[in-house]
Amino acid sequence: MRTIKVRCRGLNYTLCLLAIAACIILIITASRFNIPKVSLSSSSSSVTFNKLQNFNSKRVVSKGKGYPPVLAYWICGTKGESKKMMRLLKAIYHARNQYLLQLDDASSDSERLDLVESVQSFKVFEAFGNVDVIGKSYAINRMGSSGLSAILHAAALLLKLNADWDWFITLSASDYPLMTQDDILHAFTFLPTDLNFIHFTNKTIIRKQQRDLNQIVVDPSLYYETSTPLFFAVESRDPPDTFKIFGGSPWVIFTRAFMEYCVMGGWDNLPRKLLMFFTNMVYPLESYFHTLLCNSIDFHNTFIDNFLMFSLWDTDPSESQFLDLSHYNSLLQSGAAFARPFAHNDLILDKIDDLILNTCSNGLVSGHWCSNKSDTTTDDNSNDHNHTTIDSYSSSSEGQDRFLFSANNADIDVVKPGPFGVKLKTLLSHVVERREYSNGQCEKHFDSK
Repeated sequence: MRTIKVRCRGLNYTLCLLAIAACIILIITASRFNIPKVSLSSSSSSVTFNKLQNFNSKRVVSKGKGYPPVLAYWICGTKGESKKMMRLLKAIYHARNQYLLQLDDASSDSERLDLVESVQSFKVFEAFGNVDVIGKSYAINRMGSSGLSAILHAAALLLKLNADWDWFITLSASDYPLMTQDDILHAFTFLPTDLNFIHFTNKTIIRKQQRDLNQIVVDPSLYYETSTPLFFAVESRDPPDTFKIFGGSPWVIFTRAFMEYCVMGGWDNLPRKLLMFFTNMVYPLESYFHTLLCNSIDFHNTFIDNFLMFSLWDTDPSESQFLDLSHYNSLLQSGAAFARPFAHNDLILDKIDDLILNTCSNGLVSGHWCSNKSDTTTDDNSNDHNHTTIDSYSSSSEGQDRFLFSANNADIDVVKPGPFGVKLKTLLSHVVERREYSNGQCEKHFDSK
């Protein structure tokens, strides 16, 4: 093979190398200009998406003393409950919070897709980017450990989605708020961020319930694609002697620190140990977190025996399938932030929307961060058609644009509570001042060690 040598006559080697380098740079630059550019489509959907991205990038949530907290909601539903979930989402929506929606395996792919499309149809949700839907669900049996696994999975996802939230709240599609998010955020603003809310039974689980604890069960929904009934083993097991079991309601409000402790296993390995035990127990959601709180050295004095949920089953179980307006006063007197269970078309929900939440006709709840009033203001003598509200446009694009404009120009770090929020704040403040934590549920257990 012949090697061709090019001599740089009349130039020194330094100038020759510089000339070659300059040529290479010119060739690279020219080649870049020849690469076709990828441009965004000029369609209306692309333009809207770009506007929402720019809008979202400006919305920074302020954190710290004096600022409202950030709440992380997990809403779980089953077949035929997507509309109920959307109504609940809009009733508890606030720009500060984070939301995760999940339909279990009983729902179809088309129903989950409809839920995603419903969320995407609201420009405010897209603008703030704080609503997510689990696209591919799995089997969930609320009697078994697959229900417990679903909550831990939701908490893990929310920890990954948002690094700022302070409390984790579990809701079902049959739940509904009894006060606005401005009310709830106002009440929680003045609380220590290490307080958990969970309802206990009066004493540790005994008598009839002890039989259920000793019964060994297997939840096939953990490894089957569809929800499957529990398998009850003939054999039973002796109760544990290294920890005591406690129980209560499955609906909870937990701090971020406690959920990190649950999801990551904890330095003392207690969450993993209890998870292995409760995997083979019926209704672990009614015992796992209660037992973990009471047996944890770091968290056994961090909870309030109240999960701020009013259950209508506790008043009259025979009427739980249908609620009429006579239940309204009971709900108001409860002082709870949420209530359950409701059907999708319960008339009492319309009354709550009108008299408590002040919802727009599109279902969103106005607050300090947004308004159901348009930016058009007129005097009292103006014509009615000039005084426009969001209600006039309900689900129309123009109505959503007005709502989005209001949110874009509002301060999401400020809340404006009503009488329910002031009452809840006073109640919780008294609990904190008197240190009425744990209500004596766990002290005897730790004293005996």
